Amino acid sequence: MKHYTYTFRVKKEEIDFNGHVHNVTYLSWMIDAATKHSEAVGFGYKKCLEFGGTWVARSHNIEYKRAAFEGDELVMETWVEEIGKVMSVRRYLITRVSDGATVCEGKTEWVFVDSKKMRPMKIPEVIVEGFEKAQAD
Repeated sequence: MKHYTYTFRVKKEEIDFNGHVHNVTYLSWMIDAATKHSEAVGFGYKKCLEFGGTWVARSHNIEYKRAAFEGDELVMETWVEEIGKVMSVRRYLITRVSDGATVCEGKTEWVFVDSKKMRPMKIPEVIVEGFEKAQAD
């Protein structure tokens, strides 16, 4: 299964009062990774709106493994683990470049909804096929 991957550096403003990355920052990074991956596959926010839908989070799960600190270079990996009729399960893995340590693992359940009614709607087949093709390439 092909993962969408990119590297980034922890910024000063992402650090909490304990001197490491703030818990909420991990969620922000996960949402950013999902957005970047969707754009890369060709089904970002604007394209989904053309089909009358958008993605909303049903649940997020974040498991912190190691602390990350200002200046750390991290690798974000994300992939769609499962895609069904109205819901998609996305996974995330964040590792530190310097020692290869797993910093964080995460999972989000995304629901495709009608952008006007905000009610679940069937994920258009072209979107399902787009993610499946990207995973296989």
